Parts: sequence; structure tokens; C-alpha cells
Amino acid sequence: MIICKLRQSFPNFATESNWADTQVCPYIFRFQQLNNRFQQLNNNQSTIKQLNMDLMQEIIANAQANKQRIVLPEGDEPRTLKAADRLLADGVADIILIGPAEKIKEMTAEFGLKNIGKARIIDPMNNPERQKYADLLFEIRKAKGMTPEQAYDLAGNFMYLGILLVKAGEADGLVSGARSTTGDMLRPALQIIKTVPSVSCVSGAFTMFLPEGCPYGTDGRMVFADCAVTPMPTAEQLAEIAICTADTAKAIAKIDPITAILSFSTKGSAKHEVVDKVIEATRIAKERRPDLVLDGELQADAAIVPSVGSSKAPGSPVAGKANTLVFPCLEVGNIAYKLVQRLAGAEAVGPVLQGLAKPCNDLSRGCSIDDVYKLVAITCNQAIAQKK
Repeated sequence: MIICKLRQSFPNFATESNWADTQVCPYIFRFQQLNNRFQQLNNNQSTIKQLNMDLMQEIIANAQANKQRIVLPEGDEPRTLKAADRLLADGVADIILIGPAEKIKEMTAEFGLKNIGKARIIDPMNNPERQKYADLLFEIRKAKGMTPEQAYDLAGNFMYLGILLVKAGEADGLVSGARSTTGDMLRPALQIIKTVPSVSCVSGAFTMFLPEGCPYGTDGRMVFADCAVTPMPTAEQLAEIAICTADTAKAIAKIDPITAILSFSTKGSAKHEVVDKVIEATRIAKERRPDLVLDGELQADAAIVPSVGSSKAPGSPVAGKANTLVFPCLEVGNIAYKLVQRLAGAEAVGPVLQGLAKPCNDLSRGCSIDDVYKLVAITCNQAIAQKK
């Protein structure tokens, strides 16, 4: 297109040979280079988008085939309500909405939503079963000093009620965050649902969709963790994060995990207490889950580049082939995923929270209706995987 515009401006140079003999040629050549680069970038973005769409369709299809009950505690939030209507229409999940019943009814009419009638709607302040959930909360928290009166008050809170529904087995998972902070959800989740028995911390994993032609990962995907929650995990917690992330890679990213626990050292090339932590985490993770393809301590290049892996860690089942990267601390993980996202042009999808006994996930407050829809489908897949 750029070439054509310039040719229109210089009609005397009608052929390629004429153009090559003019002073304009270097500029045209540069424009052609830029054009090719723009086209390459557009193609990369299109490929990433297609990979993301393919994975999302697989996740949605799995949710539709194994329908789960997902509670949306922000039921009177417009994006959440509209997403719920779509989810119900598509049969992705059975939806429980928490919020003022009359307001939800008015919003349903205002937005012309046709499927909200299929949802279970619970008004937290006018809930005939409020005492039942208050009793459950009191039993869970009485050892921490909670009184029956405090439990009754909290059973009328939209987020606590949503978490209590999951705890009671009336919902398989929860999605919130359109107008609440991560802490608003994680606090009651850790108090009530708690973590998986073998896990002491919650972590956040991102699926990274890599640019076309990138030789790393599997089917254009990698999984990074922890990039969102636990600042400085112990060796035991790091092992737990590695195990959870491998399971997330299989359940959500739909790849067979080859997991590397990363460090600035590869197989003893450096000595430091933080390296010792990674070595110990690797030992614990292998002992607990011998079924996983997992190794550490590995530098990033040794983990993903075959030639470097075979040189630095010969005999490792992971070196040079890793598609699931576990970082030694949150600081490193958060920096790494953002750099890969910005410098490599990868797309980061997440975080998916892992480690809780039942799946609860957090949206950005700037989320779209589509974001809510997708995260509900992802949460369904987590619930399905946990049950298996």
C-alpha cells in the first residue's frame, strides 16, 4: 500500500528497474522493510489471538460437557449480570447470583436479558437460610474468637455468603472482582474454604501465548507462576506452587507440563541460600509427585533452550524442554511475565488462583463482559480437574 502511494506521487518511475535507478529507491526499500515488519507483527498477533481462541473454545466445550455450579457474588454488577446471561444461554455453567433480588430483576429488564430466570438468585440481606450459613461460619471460625452475632452479620455479606455456598457444597467455584479487590475475596476464602490439605499458600499462574515462530513452550503456550500472590515462599511452599502449577498447566492451558523450578544457578553452578531453597523445593516436589516431569535448579536458558539445557544440565528430563516455569519468588515471577508480555509481544492470560480447596478466581476491576465469561469457564475447568 505504501509503495502504491509513492508510485502515485512519482508517476515517471513506473517500473521496478526505473525505481531502482533513482534517489527514491533507498526510501522505498526502507518503506518495504517497515511494511514487511508491520505485516509480520500483525500475523504474530493474529496467531496468538487464534491460539487463545482455540484454547478458550476447548475450555468452554469442557465446561459445557461437565456443567459446574458457579457463584457470582457481585450479582447486581452490570458486566457480571450480562456475562451470567450469556453463560446461561450457552450452557457453560449453572449460575448462582448474589445481590438484591429486586435490583437484579430491574437490571434484567433494563438490559433485555433473556436467561437470568435460569439462575439461582440469593438476596443476602433477605435470605431465609441466613441462619444456616451463619451457623456454618460460626463452627468454622469460633476457635478464632468469632461470636454467633458476628457470624450472622457476615452471612449477610455478599462475598462471605458466596464463599459459604462453595464451602457448603452448593457451588463448585466462585468468580468475583468486577468491583471488589483480591483481598476482599481471598480473606474469606482462606478463612472458610482454606487451602488444599497438602498446600499452605495460594499462588497465581498465567498462561502465556507466545508469538508465531517462537521455538519455546508447547503449541505456543507456556505457564508461569507464582506471578500474583505469595511474595517470598519457603522451600515447602515453592514445591507446592510447582505442583499446583503443573496441575494448572494440564487443566487450564491443556498442555502436558514439563516443569522447571528456576534459579540463577544450574545444578550447582552457584552457591547461595536462595539456590538452596530451590534445590530443596525440587526435592520435595519430586518426592510428593513422582508422576510429574519436574526438575530444578535451572537457569531460564537452561530450562527452555535445548542446546543450553544439554550443556548445563545433561541428563535432566526438563532442561531445554520446559513449558511450565516456576519462579523462586513473586518479585521475579511478576517481573518476568510482564517483560515477556511487553518485549516478546506475548499475551498473558490470568492470573488463575491455585492452591485453594475449591476454585475461587479474581477479576480485574477493569474487566469486560467477555473477561467474566472466560474466567467462569476457566473456573469450571478447575473444578472439573479437582473432582477428578
